[in-house]
Amino acid sequence: PNGGAVGIDMGVARFATLSDGVFYPPLNSFKRHETALRKAQQTMSRKVKFSSNWRKAKARVQRIHARIGNARRDYLHKATTTISQNHAMVCIEDLQVRNMSKSAAGSTEKPGKKVRAKSGLNKAILDQGWFEFRRQLDYKLAWNGGWLIAVPPHNTSRTCPACGHAHAGNRQTQARFACVECGFEENADVVGAINVLRAGHARFACEVSDAVG
Repeated sequence: PNGGAVGIDMGVARFATLSDGVFYPPLNSFKRHETALRKAQQTMSRKVKFSSNWRKAKARVQRIHARIGNARRDYLHKATTTISQNHAMVCIEDLQVRNMSKSAAGSTEKPGKKVRAKSGLNKAILDQGWFEFRRQLDYKLAWNGGWLIAVPPHNTSRTCPACGHAHAGNRQTQARFACVECGFEENADVVGAINVLRAGHARFACEVSDAVG
């Protein structure tokens, strides 16, 4: 395989940020077509079910869904092909997308908090296609003889890569990282990717050691 190792931090504001500073902006395929899809679904709901006009309206809804999926898959294929061809080892966060995108509505007895904001975040997370991104990276790296290493995401964006101090206050904003201990500053997503890379190196070394032993 060509290239060295790289860590990747996944996000919504930035789809994927690499530890070398390169980042991929989000495509937001569903968001781009959301208005057209909603109007098409409203039009279909006003038609008599199973009528000729209803079938035409349904076909339009299906075409929009297909356009959303095709655009997302094309974007992911291009990104994963570039990354897999230029790096021998890729370290990513072992994100549990299903848990991250759970509804915050709660129950009647215990209603959730900030339900609308969480709903918007859930929609944005699912729009990114993180699971498909990881799946494509996995088999493309295998084709090229590379490795995909998944590491726990805990504190990757809160740990200073300069001094190792982990604190919630290090993450000043969504984009800004400033260590409260040593003053190190960097883009928060880049910091996350660097920490993912370091954790991946450590895990890979352990796996090689176990295999040799």
